[in-house]
Amino acid sequence: MTMTTLTAPVIGRRSLLKIGLLGGAVLATAGVTVALVDRFASAPAEGYQALRPADLPVLAALVPVMLEGAVELPRLADASAATVQGLDHQLAHLSPEMLKLTRQMLDVLALPVTRGPLTGIWGGWETASPEAVRNFLARWENSSLALLRMGHASLLQLVMMAWYARPESWARCGYPGPPTV
Repeated sequence: MTMTTLTAPVIGRRSLLKIGLLGGAVLATAGVTVALVDRFASAPAEGYQALRPADLPVLAALVPVMLEGAVELPRLADASAATVQGLDHQLAHLSPEMLKLTRQMLDVLALPVTRGPLTGIWGGWETASPEAVRNFLARWENSSLALLRMGHASLLQLVMMAWYARPESWARCGYPGPPTV
């Protein structure tokens, strides 16, 4: 039988203090960066009440794909832009906590660090093909992770509510419109 002994790595007090100071500096820098990014990123984009500049490319890629079949192809670009405006109006009237949660979801979709692994969109949303967006939506819809399935449901509900609140959507689904009073 062979005897083996394990020796613990020796870290001196000075090395431990250096590692602690370096770790603290990294955490402090990350905290300040996140606070600054959050402060400036929470300002709405020009012409919008709640949507931020980083949210617009995400929605510009998602909304046309989500409206496929509900809108005739020649009107898809105009319908998508109107839906994004309607979504912005809805978000502006959410409670602060619900708006915060929605923004967190949009942040996950917009940030390159999380966008690639979670969505499969490794480049920017501006360059994502409709097929890649469809694959992302199917990936989240059929995910084994409940959080991603909830994210898909949230995205779908937000976009569909914004679209079906528009009068031009009513005729295609057979809704005559609200009764006149």
